[in-house]
Amino acid sequence: MFHYYFKLGLRNLRRNPALTALMVLTLAVGVAASVATVTILHAMSGDPLPHKSDRLFVPMIDVVPLKGYTPGTKPSFGQAQLAYTDAKNFMASKMGIRRSVMYGVAGPVEPARRDLGAFRAQGLAPTRDFFAMFEVPFLYGQPWSEADDASGADVIVLSRALAEKLLGTVNPVGQRVTVLGRPYLVSGVLDRWDPVPRVHRIIGSKGAFGTEDEFFIPFASAIRHETGHDGGMACSGVERGPGFQGTLASDCTWLQFWFEMASAGERSELQAYLDSYAAEQRKLGRMPRHAPNMLYDVRQWLDFLNVVDNDNKLAAWLAFGFLLLCLVNTIGLLLAKFSVRAAEVGIRRALGATQRDIFRQFLIETGVIGLAGGVLGLLLAYAALAVVSSQSKELGTVAHLDVPMLLLTFAVSVLAALLAGLLPTWRACQVTPAMQLKSQ
Repeated sequence: MFHYYFKLGLRNLRRNPALTALMVLTLAVGVAASVATVTILHAMSGDPLPHKSDRLFVPMIDVVPLKGYTPGTKPSFGQAQLAYTDAKNFMASKMGIRRSVMYGVAGPVEPARRDLGAFRAQGLAPTRDFFAMFEVPFLYGQPWSEADDASGADVIVLSRALAEKLLGTVNPVGQRVTVLGRPYLVSGVLDRWDPVPRVHRIIGSKGAFGTEDEFFIPFASAIRHETGHDGGMACSGVERGPGFQGTLASDCTWLQFWFEMASAGERSELQAYLDSYAAEQRKLGRMPRHAPNMLYDVRQWLDFLNVVDNDNKLAAWLAFGFLLLCLVNTIGLLLAKFSVRAAEVGIRRALGATQRDIFRQFLIETGVIGLAGGVLGLLLAYAALAVVSSQSKELGTVAHLDVPMLLLTFAVSVLAALLAGLLPTWRACQVTPAMQLKSQ
């Protein structure tokens, strides 16, 4: 009977087309608003490495001077990065299966092509483990070697977009490109890689939803050449000597660091190391605040940096509130649509149809309306997300429908229609056959 009632529901869409169109449009607008908002929230709060996010950790220690400190104060963003001394010690610690320190760099790119002038590009200076830790895919070549890491060799990994812009679609491994004022040997080219959010480097000039880094050079090479830092730096109250070397010797925090452990259960071992390290540093006169030493896995890190703030969550609740308002209007329209079919219901009941049959028929019909609303809602959601994407590149990284959100659009639309149809359908089942037959 389902197939029959479904076909009947499709035919009944042509009954009173103006009323049907109004119901479909009301549902579609509510569904589009809620799904578009939830899609953005879903992308913003996503986990780019769900299978290993519980064993990737950001260490946080407080090296800021004691002046102005109140015990128990919530850690600040300035403490979310490390000073060079601590990053160097953590790299030498051998804790975990991988360790990576990094900082943002930016500067001119000088193409060999005469038809292309110099331009500015943004990149990252990490250690070699970064690529395996964050599962960065390669189109050509591979990361630089451990020996390159140790010596600070002038090698470079290019993004696919930058490689194609400079050298075309050929394999450029082994060629040289001039970046940051010096020639670098290309060791690899990344495939498309644009994690959302950019959990590996949320603190920086690009933020959680910025565009991909265009090139990668060894951390040791960047330090050796005293390459300038592109990102945030906290030096409040810190004694700092002149120039780049003064920054390295100071307690200014500007480096980001990640540990990868073999399992989530090794977190306590890493925490013990962090506490022991802080105790040793206090003996040397550092870390006077005696603040707790923190470890954040990926999900905790996103929460700490408030990647999804209260405004985003409020917007989602308001969108669902708007959907609820659309449902109330749809209920009224369905009541009007079904009330004019009382005679039809009375005749069906007189011919032997049960209340359950009537309920099933009318509920399936509301489901058909929900499907129609879902199709239109999907188109409206695409249009809304396209408008949002056009506002900036950052919004473009989160304002797109994926398969789960596509399925959610139809699920929300059909479920909303079925919920809206419960009362009108129940009212239709209460028709008394005898009274309807007498009135005909």
